[in-house]
Amino acid sequence: MLTSAFRLLRILLTVVRFRLDVFIPFALLPWYIRYTLGAVCSIGRKRARKKRGERLRLALESLGPIFVKFGQILSTRRDLLDDEIADELAKLQDKVPAFPGHIAQAIIERDLKAPVDQLFAEFDVTPLASASIAQVHTAKLHSGEEVVVKVIRPKIEKTISKDIGLLYTLAHLVANMSDDGKRLRPVEVVTDYEYTILDELDLAKEAANTGLLQRNFTNSELLYVPQVYWDYCHRNVMVVERISGIPVADIAALNKANVDMKCLAERGVEIFFTQVFSHSFFHADMHPGNIFVDVSNPQKPKYIAIDCAIMGSLDDADKNYLARNLLAFFQRDYRMVAELHVESGWVPKGTPVHAFESAIRSVCEPMFAKPLKDISFGQVLIGLFQTARRFNMEVQPQLVLLEKTLLNIEGLGRQLYPDLDLWVTAKPFLERWMREQIGPKRVMEELRKQAPQWAGQLPQIPNLVFTALSQMSHQEERMQAQTDAIAQLGKELKSSRQSLPFRLLGALSIGAAWFITDPVSLKHLEIADFTSLGLFLVGLYLLVLKP
Repeated sequence: MLTSAFRLLRILLTVVRFRLDVFIPFALLPWYIRYTLGAVCSIGRKRARKKRGERLRLALESLGPIFVKFGQILSTRRDLLDDEIADELAKLQDKVPAFPGHIAQAIIERDLKAPVDQLFAEFDVTPLASASIAQVHTAKLHSGEEVVVKVIRPKIEKTISKDIGLLYTLAHLVANMSDDGKRLRPVEVVTDYEYTILDELDLAKEAANTGLLQRNFTNSELLYVPQVYWDYCHRNVMVVERISGIPVADIAALNKANVDMKCLAERGVEIFFTQVFSHSFFHADMHPGNIFVDVSNPQKPKYIAIDCAIMGSLDDADKNYLARNLLAFFQRDYRMVAELHVESGWVPKGTPVHAFESAIRSVCEPMFAKPLKDISFGQVLIGLFQTARRFNMEVQPQLVLLEKTLLNIEGLGRQLYPDLDLWVTAKPFLERWMREQIGPKRVMEELRKQAPQWAGQLPQIPNLVFTALSQMSHQEERMQAQTDAIAQLGKELKSSRQSLPFRLLGALSIGAAWFITDPVSLKHLEIADFTSLGLFLVGLYLLVLKP
C-alpha cells in the first residue's frame, strides 16, 4: 500500500511537472477540486514552453512501460486526437529512449551462455529501434542470415510490478465506490492486463506466438511473419529473421511506392477478422510500430507483422456471440442486439428487452444517419457503454483485449485510407463465417477433427459393447430380484393385515393374564389363577403361532 502511495505521488508530480493539467476539464469538476487542485496546477502554466503533445509524450516516457503502452494505443486514434498530439505519441511506437548497447550484449551472453562473437558473425551494439519493453539490434548469423536480436530492458519487471500494484489499488477503490464501479469490474480488467503484460516480458513465449501466427498464415497473400531462430531464443532474448518493408505509418513512402491504399486498409481489416474468427488467435498489439508493408506488388500490398508478445484468443461461444452482435449492428436489428446481451449474461436476465432495445436504438440510429464511412466503431462502443449504465451491463474482461485491438485496427485503417468503410468491409466476412458455422462444411470439419479420437476408440468398441450388454443383463437380474422382493413384501403385508385382529386379541389376553395373576399368591393357586393361565396360553398362541 505504501509503495502504491509513493507511485501515485510520483504520477501526480509528473502531471504537475509536465503541465498535463491542460488535459483535465477542471470546469466540469466539483468546486472544491476546481479551487484547490486546479489552483495549484495553474501555477507556472504560462511558462510551459513545449507543446502539449510533446509534454504528454515525455511524461508517459518518464512514467514507464505501462504508460508508454497507453500512449501507443492513443496514437492510433487520430479521429479522437489533434494531429500534433497524435504525431508526438506515434514516437512512442519505436523511438523510446534506448538503454546502452553493452548492457544488451551482457544480457544476450548471460541468457545464451556464449560470447556474442561466437553466437553471431556480426553484431551491432547500436540499437536499431527501442520500445517500451525491449529494444532490437541487428546481427548476422555465421550461416549468413540477416537477423534482429530482441532484448528485454533490464530491471523492468520491478517497475511493472509497482505499476500493477498501483492499478490494483485504484481498481479496488473504483469497485468499492459505487455500483457503477462494480459493474466496470476493474479488478478483473487489471488482472487480465497483468497476465498480458507479464507474458510480454517472456520472449520465449513471444517466439512461440510468432511461430503459431506464422503457421496460420503460411503461403498467405495477406500477411508475412518472420522466421524464428529457436536455438537463439530465451526468456530475455529472441532472434528472428530481419524483414524489409515500409513502416505502415510512413504514408508518404507508401504513396511514393504507388501502394493501393484502399486495398491495404481493407486487407488490414480482413487480416484482423481472419485471425479472430478463423484462427481464434489474433495479434493484440497492432500499433504502427509493429506493422510493415511489403510493396514488391504495390497493387496487392502485403503486411508484415512483428512483436507477437501480446496475443488474444476467443472461445467458440465468444466468437459466435460477437459475430451475431456485429451482424445485428450492421443490419440495424436492435432487438437482436438487446436479446443477445440478455442471452449472453452481459445484462441481468430480468432486463426488459424492449427498454434495452429502445436505448440501443437511441444511441446507434443517429450514427447511421451519417455516411457509413463516417461512422466510428469506437464512438458506437462509447455510446453503448454509456447507455449500459442504466441496465447494469458488466464489462467482459475476456473481450477487452479484442475491443482495444479493433479500435487500433479502425484507427490505422482510417489513417491509411480515410474513406475506409469498416462496416462494408467486415460484413461479407462475418456473413460468410456465420454460414460456415451451420453449413455442411462445418459438419465435415467437426468430423475430421473428431476422426482421430474415434479411430483410437474403435478397437475398444467390442469390449465396450460386451460390457454394456453384461451390465444390462445384470441390471435385468437385479430388477427381477427387486420385483420378487417387492411381491414377497406385498404378501407379507397382506398376511399381516389379515392376522392383525388375532394378534391384537393375543396381546390383550396376555395383558389380562398379567393383571389377574398375583405373583405373591402363586403358592396358593385358586380358580382365578387357572383362568389367568388359560388366557396367557391362548394369547401366546394367537400372537406367535397363529399365521
